[in-house]
Amino acid sequence: MTIIMLSDFRLQGISGVKVMVKLIASDLDGTILRKGAQSVEPSTIKAIEQLVNKGMYFAPASGRQIVSLKRLFEPVSDKLVYIAENGALCEYKGEVIAKTPMDRKLALEIIEDVYEQPDCEVLISGQHTAYIKPKTEEYHYRMTKVVNYKTTLIDKFTDVDEDILKIAVCDLSGIDNSKKHFFSKWNGKASITVSGDLYLDFMESSVTKGKAMHQLQQYFGLSEDECMAFGDNYNDIDMLKSVKYAYVMDTACEDIKKYAYDTTEWVEGTLRKEFNI
Repeated sequence: MTIIMLSDFRLQGISGVKVMVKLIASDLDGTILRKGAQSVEPSTIKAIEQLVNKGMYFAPASGRQIVSLKRLFEPVSDKLVYIAENGALCEYKGEVIAKTPMDRKLALEIIEDVYEQPDCEVLISGQHTAYIKPKTEEYHYRMTKVVNYKTTLIDKFTDVDEDILKIAVCDLSGIDNSKKHFFSKWNGKASITVSGDLYLDFMESSVTKGKAMHQLQQYFGLSEDECMAFGDNYNDIDMLKSVKYAYVMDTACEDIKKYAYDTTEWVEGTLRKEFNI
């Protein structure tokens, strides 16, 4: 385990009581990446770099694959903690902190079901690549050029020869049109969460971003009071509940905002204000 001497960063909270924060985790889509953005603002990278260089831990926390996350934060990628695949994979400086694969038989059954649904495409996440069998050129372009995933084309889903960490549904007509089917058929057998306007994710039943946060807290020896998180969607709820300082985006629905310590319109702005960087 790598040991870092941590600076005393003090957050002037709403209550007026100054507390120490050592680990910050943030969702990406709809949170750091606003209004459909697919790249992180250079000024946000700079703010994160300032915090990390002074001894704090920063963790992108996303349903995205870890390779994609490292590409997004490339200038500081080797300094960050990662919560990838909605918490199925946690890594720090090349060391896997936690990895929770799905049961393979169940995963293949879910994959076939997703593929059979109208307008639904499927993505299968391994540790180092994502496997796709696109029905449409639109989906292939989205995953390889827009989202910029590292992907591997397959002919058969059984060709995936590694642990399956996550199955993502992309409903190009909108996930609201198919989520009822997936929840009614698979709820209780896997962890299921809506992760965007088009997306729904399946993981092993215990996997959440919140569980991942607790694994990081244990790894770094931190309490919930020493942690902050930013989020905007249902797959962020457990993460928001796992820290004392939970910031929810102004654009989130009221179901998410009820878990907020405070709301924000801009992650970078909140970091700069609260930590005086």
